[in-house]
Amino acid sequence: QVRLVESGGGVVQAGGSLTLSCLTSGTTFSLDEMNWYRQAPGKQRELVATIANGGYINYADSVKGRFTISRDNAKNTVYLQMSSLKPEDTAVYYCWVRQGVINRDYWGQGTQVTVSS
Repeated sequence: QVRLVESGGGVVQAGGSLTLSCLTSGTTFSLDEMNWYRQAPGKQRELVATIANGGYINYADSVKGRFTISRDNAKNTVYLQMSSLKPEDTAVYYCWVRQGVINRDYWGQGTQVTVSS
């Protein structure tokens, strides 16, 4: 059973930085795609950043130039470096991974990011 554990959330002032980590375990098959999502109170969950096999990386327009997604395959971890944070970045951030060969995907439990103005 694949397990995802996010960490790194917290409270930061506007303009500050945070780095989120998502440690995966139990991954018998390769993780073809790893994403970060976020959900603010009263809003739908939205895709923030994607990193996939072959070097594909993509970001939501709202975070381009401020957030960086990366992965360390040796550590089975995906990261989200967040800088120039804004109050509107406040949300619960979730890690999501997909094992394409068996067509399964998994969610982490989420980590709260709060940006104060």
